[in-house]
Amino acid sequence: MPKTKSRFRRIVLKISGESFCKPGSFGIDPDELGFISEEVAAASRSGIELAVVVGGGNIIRGAALAENGRIDQPTADSMGMLGTVINGLALKEALTELGREARVLSAIHLAAVAETYIRARALRHLDKGRVVILVAGTGNPFFTTDTAAALRAIELKADIVLKATKVDGVYTADPRKDPKATRYDTLTFAEAVEKKLGVMDLTALTMCMEHNVPVCVFDFRTRGNIQRVVDGESIGTIVKN
Repeated sequence: MPKTKSRFRRIVLKISGESFCKPGSFGIDPDELGFISEEVAAASRSGIELAVVVGGGNIIRGAALAENGRIDQPTADSMGMLGTVINGLALKEALTELGREARVLSAIHLAAVAETYIRARALRHLDKGRVVILVAGTGNPFFTTDTAAALRAIELKADIVLKATKVDGVYTADPRKDPKATRYDTLTFAEAVEKKLGVMDLTALTMCMEHNVPVCVFDFRTRGNIQRVVDGESIGTIVKN
């Protein structure tokens, strides 16, 4: 595997389930899948070790299902985990079409479609230059895929978590509602928690803070942005100690 020019050696990229579909729709849109896979493939070609944690909100939202009381949250969350598996398999196939080796590792046992997540196995795939696609969150109910991204980043000793979002960073308020909202270039974890800025859920933020893993929040819909972050360009918002 060629040496990377990036300031990072190993990265965990968190992409939401909504990234796989058109805004306001559900399922997997071929154009959106193509865009994501091309961006991930381009970043992986630079020589970094790349693990991708995928959400499943475009398929099913476990928390929303549990709200009406008909389905207990542990079951609803398990259904949400299966949604992430669907997205992960789609991403793997799209990357393969682009000539990038990828492996899907699941936090729950799904031997027919994915390898079971084992830390040493994931590290071995990364060492071989394969994109590691991490699905099924942490494998436990009540934990978000943001928390899964934080957990895997710590386990795999990643240099940074990249959180791909629909906005170009973290703002003082919702920029869609407040025209006076301004974007932070950098934030501390303590500020993000104190000001309730919604960078990630509290568990994920706390884990990253305690283990000194910075988080970069950036707009993934601008072509080339993943590569720009990998190359060390100052885009989005960096949250760190």
